[in-house]
Amino acid sequence: MVVVRASGYLFDHQIKYPQWEPPAAKLQHFISNLGVGGVILLGGSAAELALRSQQLQSWAKIPLLVAADIEEGVGQRFSAATWFPPLMAIGAIAEKDPSLAQHYAEEMGAITAQEALAIGINWVLAPVVDVNNNPDNPVINIRAFGETPAVVSQLASAFIRGTQRYPVLSTAKHFPGHGDTAVDSHLELPVIPHSPARLAEVELPPFAATIAAGVDTVMSAHLLIPSWDNKLPATLSPSILTGQLRQNLGFEGLIVTDALVMGAITNDYGVNEAPVLAVEAGVDILLMPLDPEGAIAAICDAVNSGRISPERIRASVERIWQAKSKVFSSQTQTDGNENFSPSNFLHQLASPAALATVNAILRDSCQVFGSVPLPKENLINLRNLIVVDNLLDCKFLDRQAPAIVIPQERGYTTQLCDGHTPISTSDRPQPTLLQVFMRGNPFRGSAGLTQMAEDWFKNLLTTGELQALVVYGSPYIKNKFLQYLPPDIPCVYSFGQISAAQAIALQALFGI
Repeated sequence: MVVVRASGYLFDHQIKYPQWEPPAAKLQHFISNLGVGGVILLGGSAAELALRSQQLQSWAKIPLLVAADIEEGVGQRFSAATWFPPLMAIGAIAEKDPSLAQHYAEEMGAITAQEALAIGINWVLAPVVDVNNNPDNPVINIRAFGETPAVVSQLASAFIRGTQRYPVLSTAKHFPGHGDTAVDSHLELPVIPHSPARLAEVELPPFAATIAAGVDTVMSAHLLIPSWDNKLPATLSPSILTGQLRQNLGFEGLIVTDALVMGAITNDYGVNEAPVLAVEAGVDILLMPLDPEGAIAAICDAVNSGRISPERIRASVERIWQAKSKVFSSQTQTDGNENFSPSNFLHQLASPAALATVNAILRDSCQVFGSVPLPKENLINLRNLIVVDNLLDCKFLDRQAPAIVIPQERGYTTQLCDGHTPISTSDRPQPTLLQVFMRGNPFRGSAGLTQMAEDWFKNLLTTGELQALVVYGSPYIKNKFLQYLPPDIPCVYSFGQISAAQAIALQALFGI
C-alpha cells in the first residue's frame, strides 16, 4: 500500500532531490525488507530507466508497481523517449475537429503506454481529467485537456482507450477536480467553495466518464471542499473518497493519494498521521509519504489498536493484487524483467510514427496572429530575446534548440533572460524577436507572466523595437500579450515548448 519516490538515475551521486529520493541502500531496504509495493520514478534517460526498473524489480519479493508522472509522454520525464505537447493542445484541436482530437488523444495514450512498458514502467499517472476553468490556476493550466467537462471527458476517455492496448495501469487525476483553484496544492491547501450541484455539473463528469471507460486508478487531490467536508481535504476525507468516489460514482479500482510530501498535507497534518487518515478515508495506495518507514509503523499501530480494521487493509490489498495481475500477466512484464535487452525496447522509443504524431498535434494547434510571415527586411542589429522562468532548470533550450538556431541563421544575436536577469537597454535600436516560454507548473506558484517578462514586453513596445512575438506555453499568457499587441506585429503561439514546437512556430513566423 506504499509507493516511494526513487531517482531514475542509476547511481547515488546523481540523485537530484535527496530530501525525497533515498540512496540505493535505503531504497533496497524499503523494497526488500519493508515490502513497499511500488516506486515512482523521476530523472534519467529512457535507456537508464530500462536498467533502473530491472534493478528495482530484482530487489522485490513481490513484483513492483513502477509509476511515473508522464502526462506528456515518457519523454517528458525520461530523455530520448517521445515528448508530447501538453494536453490542452489536443483540446484546442477539438474546438475545430473533435474526431481528430480524439484520434490524437488515443494515439498519445497508446504511444505513452507502449514506451512506458518498454522501459519497465507499468503505471502511467495520467491522464489529467481536471477541468481548467480558472485561467489563474497555477498548477493545472495546460496540463488539462480543456475548460469544459465535455471536452475533457471525451479526450480523457480516448487517452485511456489508447493505454488499454497495453498491460499498464492508467490514472484519472486529481479527484474530485483541481481545475478551479488559484492555489498550488504543492505549496498550500486550496479551497473549492462550490456547491454539490456545481461539482456534479463541472468537476465530476470527467471522472464519471473515465470510470466508465475503464480507468484503473483514481488519484485524489489535496483540496478542501467545505460543501462535502469542512474539516479534511479530499485525500483524507471518508465522505469524499468512500462516499463520493466509491459509492456515488461506483469506482471499484485503486484509489491513490497525490504525493503526501506536498505542502497542502505536510503543512497541517502530521507526517505519520496523514497516511493513517488517508487509509481511514478509503485510500488503497499512499504515494510518497515523507517517512515511508514511519507511515508503515503508524498504520500497523492503527490496526493493532483497533482504529483501522484488518478487513479495511485486506480490501485494499485485494485491489492491489488485481491491478498487479493485470500488468504482470504479459510476458513483457515478468518478475525481474528477464526478457530485458536493448533490442526489446530501443525500437519502441521515439519511433517515426510517434514523432509524426507529435508534429501533427503541434501543427494543428499552432496559432498565428498579425502579419505572418515576418517580412524579409535588410535590418541590422537584430536581437533574439528569449525569456524563460529559470535558465538553471530549462530542459527545452540548448545550443541546438530551434529557438536559438533558426533566428541565428537569419542574422539575430541571441540574448537569454530569466527572473534573475535585469533589463538592459542599448543606445542603438534593436529590432527584437521576443520569444517567451511560460506555463503553469507545479511549484511555480503562479500561472501568469513574471514581472520581468511583462516589463520586457512593455519596454519593447514603448521603444518600438518589438519586431515579432512567439509565445510557448500558456494560452492565458498569450491572451494577455495580445490585448496590447498592435495588429501589424506578427505573433505565433504554441502550446508546446519542446524543440519540435519551436521549429514549427518559427517556420510559421519566417515562412520557411
